[in-house]
Formats: sequence, structure tokens, C-alpha cells
Amino acid sequence: MNKKFLSMAFIAASFPSFAFAAENKLDKADTVFMLINTVLVLFMTIPGIALFYGGLLRRKNVLSLMSQVIVSFSLVCVLWVIYGYSMTFGIGNSFWGGFDQVMLKNISITDLNGSFYQLIHVVFQGAFACITVALVVGALCERVRFSALLIFSVLWLTTSYIPMAHMMWGGGWLAKDGALDFAGGTVVHINAAVAGLVGAYLLGKRSGFGRESFKPHDLSMTFIGTAILYIGWFGFNVGSAGAVNGISALALVNTVVATAGAVLSWVFSEWLFRQKPSLLGACSGCISGLVVITPAAATVGIGGALVMGLIAGITGLWGVVILKRWLRVDDVCDVFGIHGVCGIVGCVLTSIFTSSTLGGTGFPEGMTMLRQFGIQIISILVCIVWSSIAAYISFKIADKLVGLRISIEAEREGLDITSHGESAYN
Repeated sequence: MNKKFLSMAFIAASFPSFAFAAENKLDKADTVFMLINTVLVLFMTIPGIALFYGGLLRRKNVLSLMSQVIVSFSLVCVLWVIYGYSMTFGIGNSFWGGFDQVMLKNISITDLNGSFYQLIHVVFQGAFACITVALVVGALCERVRFSALLIFSVLWLTTSYIPMAHMMWGGGWLAKDGALDFAGGTVVHINAAVAGLVGAYLLGKRSGFGRESFKPHDLSMTFIGTAILYIGWFGFNVGSAGAVNGISALALVNTVVATAGAVLSWVFSEWLFRQKPSLLGACSGCISGLVVITPAAATVGIGGALVMGLIAGITGLWGVVILKRWLRVDDVCDVFGIHGVCGIVGCVLTSIFTSSTLGGTGFPEGMTMLRQFGIQIISILVCIVWSSIAAYISFKIADKLVGLRISIEAEREGLDITSHGESAYN
């Protein structure tokens, strides 16, 4: 039994109102469902992340960002098949899985994960790993060396993403403690945001930052990327149910409602304090709502999801406007301000709105809101500390081997030309 099947079995035991396959038995409807959701999650990274981030950069760096996304995506895909899946979901200890499924050995084409084929599960979970690494890129772009990014991707995937995913979804430490993270609040969003923040500090600010204009070169591109991420996110959240059932239906509605609430709260807050509602604000609010509901989509009620979305829009705006200024960091695409802040908020609020008295599905027997709150805080702190240390070591190794940052001259000319020998615009 593997990752999300273990997680869903826990949810099914805790929330018996949801139907869930307790045994491995093929269901063709669930198989088609998971095939579609797997493609949707892959769609989020290429082209979703590439377009969303690409539009936020200056014209001279957009192709470099897209190159970083597609190559790191491909690198993680290969590593996932070689050892990532096995170390995440194989039988191991509290922090890492084993090596029994290296190169996917011992997995036949007829093996099942719940009610669908295990090979689909391999790709579905691999897509989560790919987008997590791609999210980090948004904090580093416009000055990171391409080779250094690839070295970091290998090291950080191995030392942070894999153990965090195993601890939360693979039957490891945090899962045994009862931490709730339905589709990646800690494993994906906080994990990537913290790594991005560490990398942004180590790289330093872009040349001319604070003195020159660094406005997004194409917000229409960012809007298209946002729309792709929004649609793909249903694969992220709804697909995490692992079957066509009440869990997937609840996740669908909660994702829609939370996202809509976040868009509105961000836009109206911006309208109030900055006098004009912006498209960038609406796009950022959309991502904030998607992030905040990710850990909670299967356990909070619809009213709770709406409140979480409204809170996410406000806290996300605070993260990119005020917190970023306090931190004095050049996080180019506001990875920490949105994914980090809203990921933390989502994980905390999961412990509150899961309560049946607030419309949620209720806690497992013997679990109280206060205890669940404490467990969620521990999972957040573990993720922050673990990812920080892993990212710092990974970046330092990359810096030692090839140099983390390109030269000022190359940065001034733009990474499209200096790193890749091509340009997006004539």
C-alpha cells in the first residue's frame, strides 16, 4: 500500500462517511479518473509554472526561466523513476523509504494502488515532485547559474522533498503522529517556499534591485499561466482522493470556493489600500486560495473553505507587500510570500475547520482540535527546519562546484542570451 492510498485509508478510517476502497481492487472509472488527474498535475508545471513565472520576469530572462523549468522537470522525472518513488513510498524507516522499487522493479503492469494501477500512482506522485522543484525556481531566476540549479535540484529532491513526502504520505513519522496534509501544504508549498527563500538569500539581490524598474514584462502570459495552474490544481487536489468518491467531490467544491474567496479578498484589499484592483493581484489571489486549501481540501467543510480562502487573499497580499520588505529578500516571483505564507496558514487552519462543529468532517477518535493544532504546528516547524538545512547544504555544494550566481555582466545582458544563446523577442 503506497502514499496517497495510505493517506486516504487514514481519512476513510477517521471519516467513515466517505466511501473508500479498503482493498486493492481494480475500478476502471477510478483508473480513468487518475489518468486524467495525473495529466492535469503534469500540465501545471509545463506550461503552467513556466508561463506564470515567465510573465513576471523581464523580457531578457523569460526563456531562461522556461529552460530551467522544463529541464529541472525532466531531471526530476528521471530521478523519480530511478530512486525517488522507492525512497518515498518503499518500506523503510520514519524518514526515508527503501530501495525495493528502484527503477520501478517489483512493480508489474497489473499491480494496483487502491483501485487503479500502481504505475499511474508512480507518475501522479512524480508530478508532485516535479512541480515542487519547479516552484523553487521562481525565487532564484534572473541571476542563478543554470548548472548550479540542476545540481541543487538533484540534491534537494533527495534530501528534502523525498523525506518530507515519506514522513507525511509514505507512512513515516508525521503520518504516524496524525498530521493532516491532503495534497501538499507542507510537502509541496512550505517545502519549496523555504528552499526558495534560502536560495534567494544566498544568491543576493539582482543587480540594480531597488534602483531600476523590475516590472513584469507580460501579465497576459502570467494570466494564462494562472488559468492553467487553476485548472491543473483540480488534478492536484481532487486526484489526491485516489478514487471517484465523496472525498474527491468535497475536494472539488472546496478548491473552487476557497480560490474564489481568495481572489476577491486580495482584489478588494488591494483596491482599498492601493486605489486600483490589478490583474496581477487577481492572479496572485487565485494562487493563494489554491495553496491554502491544498492541505485541507478533504477535511474542511465548504463554509470553512470559503473562510480559508478569504483569509488567504489577505495574508498572501501581506506576504508579498509587507513581509517581503521585512525580510529584505529578492524573492523574484514571491514564492515565499504566497506559497510559504498561505501554505502555513492553510496547514494551521486545517486543524480548526476540520472540526465537525465548524462544518468539517471531524477529527479521528481521540483527537481534539487543540491536539491537532499542535500536531500541525510540529509538522510545519519540521518542514521549515528540514527544508532550510537541506536547501542550504544543496546550494552551498552547487556553489562550490560551479558557482551559484552568474556574473554581473551576464546578468545585465540577460540570461536568455548569455546562458542559452537565444532570445524570446526580436
